[in-house]
Amino acid sequence: MESDLFEEDHEAYRGVVRAFVERHVVPHQDRWAEDRLIDRATWRAAGEQGLLGLGVPEEHGGAGVTDYRFRTVLQYELARVGASALQSGFSTNDDIVLCYLLRHAAPEQAKRWLPGFVTGETIGAIAMTEPGAGSDLRGVRTAAVREPGGWRLNGSKTFITSGILADLVIVFATTADGFGLFVVEDGAPGFIRGRKLDKVGLHAQDTAELFFDGVWVPDDQVLGVVGHGLAYLKESLPLERLGIAIAAQASAEAVLSWTIDYIKERTAFGRRIADLQVPAHTVARLRTAVEVSRAYVDRCVLELNAGRLTAVDAAKAKAWATQLQHDVIDAGVQLHGGYGYMTEYPVARAFLDARVQRIYGGTNEIMMEIVQKDLLRA
Repeated sequence: MESDLFEEDHEAYRGVVRAFVERHVVPHQDRWAEDRLIDRATWRAAGEQGLLGLGVPEEHGGAGVTDYRFRTVLQYELARVGASALQSGFSTNDDIVLCYLLRHAAPEQAKRWLPGFVTGETIGAIAMTEPGAGSDLRGVRTAAVREPGGWRLNGSKTFITSGILADLVIVFATTADGFGLFVVEDGAPGFIRGRKLDKVGLHAQDTAELFFDGVWVPDDQVLGVVGHGLAYLKESLPLERLGIAIAAQASAEAVLSWTIDYIKERTAFGRRIADLQVPAHTVARLRTAVEVSRAYVDRCVLELNAGRLTAVDAAKAKAWATQLQHDVIDAGVQLHGGYGYMTEYPVARAFLDARVQRIYGGTNEIMMEIVQKDLLRA
């Protein structure tokens, strides 16, 4: 059963995305992994093709498109070629950083920051996680202290996606009045980028430690109302987690397709691997799981478009799809045999890239806490 999520406009957009992927992504993935960085030219090329910042209003250079199905098309096309690192970077920009700006930026802030998210000139990051505070954001110690005309920011963050390339970082910090979101721009005195972190997977995506040593943040770089930062995060987390779920679903579908192609071609004991019962039943079971999962993820996309996607349903989607991604890829590696362990094969790279999916955006254990509290509340 195929998905019926997309309409004619989405399929036309898919053609544009696929051309971009074949020209600007496929030839460069090995180099990106070696450099531990995706070059800025790729971001600008994506901007030129109209693939970034679709939700930015027309007055700021965007298309003003809020239909998340277009973003979903991009996710699937990147997954099709195993470009998980670029998928992660684009999602951070559009589903997280831009989401906060669209929701909370004042008119002058929007005019200043939004155009770059459309052209690909601005790469954003969100700085929430700290060495001592992961999923429990109430435990952050990075602090902003009020001074005349602005705030003085001190602290450190870790595991920051796009931390090396970011031109703009939204920092989640504690204040005397609660939590706030503070925008720090590249070049701000006291803003220090630490080492580029050496990760298990997503090698082409730059992840870094960030340090804030007395960084001055003027009042015109504060997002929304100080003290409401935690509430703002809760508003945006459903979209972030849906983005992760879609990336997982798309990856599972891509890897399953690669695996089926492989076992149809590969032989053992004089027969195609696909003709052996255990491999055949494995892919049959996984295909069933993938289709059932896709129905739920598709429904979440439509719920998001309608403004009804809840934090609980997004948590379900994130936990389920990322676990399915693991199951499909693990089976894919097994069915590829020794070749599945070689990083020259995309299934091996997918295996490495996928592990973080059950961790970031809130661990899957935290997702189940969200679900059970809603399910079992008095």
